[in-house]
Amino acid sequence: MREDRFVAVFGSSATQPHSTEWDEAEQVGARLAKAGHTVVTGGYSGVMEAASRGASLAGGRVIGVTAPDLFAARPGANSYVTEERAAGTLAERIGTLIGLASGVIVLPGSIGTAAELVVAWNLNHVRRNNGGPRLPTVAVGPEWRDMWELLTGRMGAFAEDVHLTETAAAAVDWLLAQPEIR
Repeated sequence: MREDRFVAVFGSSATQPHSTEWDEAEQVGARLAKAGHTVVTGGYSGVMEAASRGASLAGGRVIGVTAPDLFAARPGANSYVTEERAAGTLAERIGTLIGLASGVIVLPGSIGTAAELVVAWNLNHVRRNNGGPRLPTVAVGPEWRDMWELLTGRMGAFAEDVHLTETAAAAVDWLLAQPEIR
């Protein structure tokens, strides 16, 4: 199901326009689009909208994977989404997002973003054990460091399966340098 040159961007749906987090997500989307990647997000507001906006304004393609039945109160994909793909369940939505991606950037978020990160991480764990290709995954910010320390220190996760950075710009730099997505 994976399509080359697709990068999933995960992050908080509560991020507000004109905040530092919004601006960083918008730059992530723009840089990925300028590098020739399709940006894949959850399609709604916050970081998803900011990354979508950045990619769209840079002339890129944006896929939003929504879950209309699950998020009935949300009005649909944000206006920067080029193509909306509806999923029936949360698991299907996350599976589609990660299944499309040749790389993943995880920006600050909450439990939904943590679930997306853990699924990408687990996929890398399974692939490592079964000889499959790596899904380059990078997480930005101190909240992911705490989770990384727990999962690698106490739960047997491989540290190499998720790269940590302090900034969104460093995350894009790292991801664009990975051979799996060039």
